[in-house]
Amino acid sequence: MTTATHRSILLPVLALPVIAAAALSDVAAAQSLTAVGWGGAYGRAVHMGVNLPFMDSTDIRVTVEDYNGGLAQIRAQVEAGNVHWDVVDLEMADAVRGCDDGLLEPIDITTLPPGADGTPAEDDFVAEGLSECGVGLIYWSTVYAYNADNIEGAKPTTIADFFDLETFPGRRGMRRIPQANLEFALMGDGVPLDSIYAALDTPEGLDRAFRKLETIKDHVVWWEAGAQPPQMLADGEVVMSTAYNGRIFNAQMLEAQPLVIVWDGQLLDVNVLGIVAGTPRMKEAKQYLTFATTAESQARIGSRISYSPARKSGAPLVTTHVVTGLEMASHMPGNPDNAARSLRYDWRWWADNQDELIERFSAWLAR
Repeated sequence: MTTATHRSILLPVLALPVIAAAALSDVAAAQSLTAVGWGGAYGRAVHMGVNLPFMDSTDIRVTVEDYNGGLAQIRAQVEAGNVHWDVVDLEMADAVRGCDDGLLEPIDITTLPPGADGTPAEDDFVAEGLSECGVGLIYWSTVYAYNADNIEGAKPTTIADFFDLETFPGRRGMRRIPQANLEFALMGDGVPLDSIYAALDTPEGLDRAFRKLETIKDHVVWWEAGAQPPQMLADGEVVMSTAYNGRIFNAQMLEAQPLVIVWDGQLLDVNVLGIVAGTPRMKEAKQYLTFATTAESQARIGSRISYSPARKSGAPLVTTHVVTGLEMASHMPGNPDNAARSLRYDWRWWADNQDELIERFSAWLAR
């Protein structure tokens, strides 16, 4: 046999392990996905309550990445045709805008399983917990909180107190976006809860909100990640800060921080899961979304951090905190006492006005 003939026989044989390895690599890639969330205490609750049980039940590996919201990174991946994020935890306004812009996959709600009590999926979610491209995961709120050790005498109890520098001097923490801040400003300026978005829908109302923010602007420390407000309060960097209610709960219960939530004027919202358009792992992404948005999965999150299940049938499944054994009901944003003076976040309004107001807010910050 000539050397050339010998090579012609060997090459296909030698190629077999390479082909097999490539095939195995493709299988491995198909059995994984990337879930993107908000990190911190909430991220840990999702990982323990959703990701680990999902991996145990499916053998699909979940890689976790954190972000601070928005659509910029999703848009870049979709437009480049290089999607490496699969399922993303989104604020509802972003889910709606992302859907309109073709950045997220439409989701057939009828394919989702019924609630824990048998209620059809489309009837089991809280108000505004479903959209064309988003399925509700948690029900949460933006509140403000303070460190009880750092305020002597009378304590703040109303949203107006957040803007009262004379009675409660000191720096404030606020997220570096217009959302929530404009609503808080109008509530703090005495606008009735049921008139907030009607006011924001007028030039005069927007000007009023920015004037109110101007009264504390020089005293604000701006934050971007949810883990920052509890740390700023614990360190005494700020006297009060807006924050996600679950992050404050975590600092209270697991870190024994003397932080107090002021529920007056809390802004109630729903986060949803969406699937990035064009993901090559569509089957796995749909499996993950279906699993994560069951009442049982949502309850496992709510038993670790004080965010309510977005499914109504999930609420009775949340009883005590898995670590401390604490009864969770009084710490949930939807608790009747906590929600007595709450405002429901109008994601439709923000989906229509977000770009314009981000630009105006950024210009205002730069002045």
